[in-house]
Amino acid sequence: MNANTPRQSPAERDESAQQLLARTARDLPAGRHQFHKERLMVQIHQIQQEERTAAAPARTRRFRLPRPAITLPALAAALAGTVVAAVVMNDGGGVRDGGVATGPALTTHIGAATTKGVPQLLGQISLAAAETGGSHPAVKPGQYVYIESKTADSFVKTVDDKSSLASHALHRRQVWMSSDGTKGWLIDPAVNDSSEGETLSLPDEQGNTPVGSLNHPTYDYLAKLTTDPDKILAKIYKETKGHGNSPDQEAFTTIGDLLVESYPPAELYSALFKAAAKIPGVVVVNDAVDAVGRHGIAVARLDETSGEREEWIFDKKTHVFLGDRSVKVTASAGEDALIKPGTVTFTNAIVTRAVVDGMKQTP
Repeated sequence: MNANTPRQSPAERDESAQQLLARTARDLPAGRHQFHKERLMVQIHQIQQEERTAAAPARTRRFRLPRPAITLPALAAALAGTVVAAVVMNDGGGVRDGGVATGPALTTHIGAATTKGVPQLLGQISLAAAETGGSHPAVKPGQYVYIESKTADSFVKTVDDKSSLASHALHRRQVWMSSDGTKGWLIDPAVNDSSEGETLSLPDEQGNTPVGSLNHPTYDYLAKLTTDPDKILAKIYKETKGHGNSPDQEAFTTIGDLLVESYPPAELYSALFKAAAKIPGVVVVNDAVDAVGRHGIAVARLDETSGEREEWIFDKKTHVFLGDRSVKVTASAGEDALIKPGTVTFTNAIVTRAVVDGMKQTP
């Protein structure tokens, strides 16, 4: 923040933060709004606490979200003048980067895509999901959905006005979420410095406790949704209208979010794949690799605005969901030109998805 910028009072900062959140929510893909809102308020609260500790220098850090290729540009610009810059220099002139060392950008071979066989593949995936429904237990009150994954990403890093492409190393991510979505915990070294993680429990700093929605997909909310593919797809289009780069891409992204870090009941899980088959532009990529190197077949869609292709990766034989990734397919102008075709901007592999009886408990 510029030294000549007037310091805001806590009340003014809170008001600015709320205005920022309102602007940002309109730009973020559905399925990530609430999580990012919670994380932003945690960061704001921490920074305000640090500023109030007059006896010690402020401890600042780079604001980091799970999928920076999608969310960081808009947030960084707004945060630079309000709360915290996208990249914050420490006293030694280096860069604090969320606790995970940066390396070269992640790259991959861009697999050929085809529209041939999309309905058949998604039909097989839906059938496999339905057949495994017996191993998909319901989440009872007091229980938690536990999801462990391995994740990494590439991003544009700016130091002394010089931008370069870097990556967060492959690392373990653990999330616990209560059935009603009011209690949760996150351990992800790319999001928080502490090895103990941080709370996702609600209400947030302003006392808000959002209800379940597509943007805040609690298990209790998902359990009440229709399992008719046409109706669920119509609901997704209606509730995500105006978000993302196009209605079709936003619908695809929303379903992808539900596959990765939520726990849809078995019947809904199967219906989501049938719904995805009805989205225009969906393709098959015959060879895709998840974050831990497992090869599979992908259901994918190219976002023509960003030039990135979102890929859901499945085992070729069992059709079990392995993970997802975003791959840069077409070149961009401006600073985004640093992200060359073949760059993996985000990759994730699901390691464990289970229901547990307590916060921070593992299967």
